[in-house]
Amino acid sequence: QVQLVESGGGLVQPGDSLTLSCVDSGHTRSPYAVGWFRQTPGRERQFVAQISWNGAVARVGDSMRGRVTISRDNAKNTVYLQMNSLKPEDTAVYYCAADPAHKIDYGLGYEETEYAYWGQGTQVTVSS
Repeated sequence: QVQLVESGGGLVQPGDSLTLSCVDSGHTRSPYAVGWFRQTPGRERQFVAQISWNGAVARVGDSMRGRVTISRDNAKNTVYLQMNSLKPEDTAVYYCAADPAHKIDYGLGYEETEYAYWGQGTQVTVSS
């Protein structure tokens, strides 16, 4: 059973950096492709970044391009999202999601409907 748990969110100031973690605590098989999304009240989840099961392919969405790095450590069943130069508009709940179908290998994985498993989210607030 896949159980995703995000952590690392919090209150930071504009310009700060933050690294989020996504641990798959219940997965004992081969690693899945993972995506990060974010959501603000009243809006749909927005794609942030995605990474293939082995880290060979990683893509970042337009919303945080140039300011975010996605990586993973399969020995720890963990995917990281390093965010730099944070802005107030980055304030959101950040979610990680797993895709056992590895759609990233086909140039997909940008939509929340393409992911089968989701974590509970972690709040990131950027404010002075």
